[in-house]
Amino acid sequence: MLKIGILGIGQVSPNLLSEVSRGLVEVFPDSTCKVVKDFLAVPEEALNKKRNQYNSTVILAGIQNFTFNQKEFHRVLGIVDVDVYASGLNYVFGEAYLSGPAGLISLWRLKPEFYGEEPDSGAFKLRILKEAVHELGHTLGLQHCTHTYCVMRFSNSIFDVDKKQTLLCDQCYLTASLAINRMDRQP
Repeated sequence: MLKIGILGIGQVSPNLLSEVSRGLVEVFPDSTCKVVKDFLAVPEEALNKKRNQYNSTVILAGIQNFTFNQKEFHRVLGIVDVDVYASGLNYVFGEAYLSGPAGLISLWRLKPEFYGEEPDSGAFKLRILKEAVHELGHTLGLQHCTHTYCVMRFSNSIFDVDKKQTLLCDQCYLTASLAINRMDRQP
């Protein structure tokens, strides 16, 4: 059984974290998902003042440090509401350690309002779930997928996020299931 922790970073609604938790259990049926009581602060050293963005890799390292001090979860997904980027990219929706304990998603560019659209909580929550599943998939060893609608397909824009489903394709599902089964056999 996969044990997932949802960790708020900075100012993130506890209700939103709970909704993500419920959604992940639907996508990963043989899992438990719990919102971590503690919140982490957004690390000041992650801010790139010239870009007015935060380095996702720095934030992700903080999540990984959190995972080292707990034994309750196999994977921890951090959720932050700031604009993030990774080295060589203008922005990212999230980042994760491949086959590692930690992932991160940013809400910032998932909001319809960011693109000048009207607020749409349904579209926003669906985007969040897709990116949460995507980053958790990376922590389970999944690479980017070429199947058009697989949630593990790389998203270069919000249009790509909207196009894909919340589910893994058959091959990615099999790979994720094998990774979860290996966790069950670990002490």
